[in-house]
Amino acid sequence: MTADRRSGRKSDGYAHCRPLFDELAALPAGHPDRRRLRELLILEHLPLAENIATRFNGRGQPRDDLVQVARMGLVKAVDRFDPAQGADFLSFAVPTVMGEIRRFFRDTGWAMRVPRALKELRGRLNQGTTDLAQLLGRAPTPTELAGHLGIDVETVRDGLHAANCYETSSLDRPAGDAGGATVADSVGEVDARIELVEDHQTIAPLLQGLPSRERAIVMMRFFDEMSQSQIAARVGVSQMQVSRILSKVLSDLRAQLGGPA
Repeated sequence: MTADRRSGRKSDGYAHCRPLFDELAALPAGHPDRRRLRELLILEHLPLAENIATRFNGRGQPRDDLVQVARMGLVKAVDRFDPAQGADFLSFAVPTVMGEIRRFFRDTGWAMRVPRALKELRGRLNQGTTDLAQLLGRAPTPTELAGHLGIDVETVRDGLHAANCYETSSLDRPAGDAGGATVADSVGEVDARIELVEDHQTIAPLLQGLPSRERAIVMMRFFDEMSQSQIAARVGVSQMQVSRILSKVLSDLRAQLGGPA
């Protein structure tokens, strides 16, 4: 999407402002007309700021706050823009305003915990995007950002992906064209027996160290879920003996696991 389309105006909607930037740049510091031209350029580009702010609606921040932040970004863009660089103002202003809004989200809170280093990286990427947009006349690619900042491309991508942490999506939202299904329908549930997997991996070596008869009795009782009477009939001992064997084996196992006797 081009800067003109994102501005909400036709491609020539800001054409009348181009000579004003040249006039402003030609005036020496302290000239009385500089303030007038600056304020006029900011006023003329307010629709651009408001249009960009609208793109961030629904992310947990009031629209009025987003518009205010976008206008601040517009002011910075007008003050920093150098027409001598040859770039179009919109190509410079759009990433500048968007960077200001993203910094606002970064500073006011994240939907999930993000390492501080990643937040700081996000700030560097915003500034780098603004600088390169002025030089290139367009939004830079991750590779170009990496070269400009002196970091690897994967780090740049991590920083760009961090923007997704500004908000979380509801589990009740529709899951595409899944016939009314929601995101929650595709989320797995916690297996109530998952802890048994770890227990099994811990107990298995200890069971292998038991005498064959004791191991068989434990397996029949706790894995085959046989009653003590059924075990006694199969092994050829009394139910009382089965009970005593189980008590002794369990006590020994607990001792080896470091649990209560």
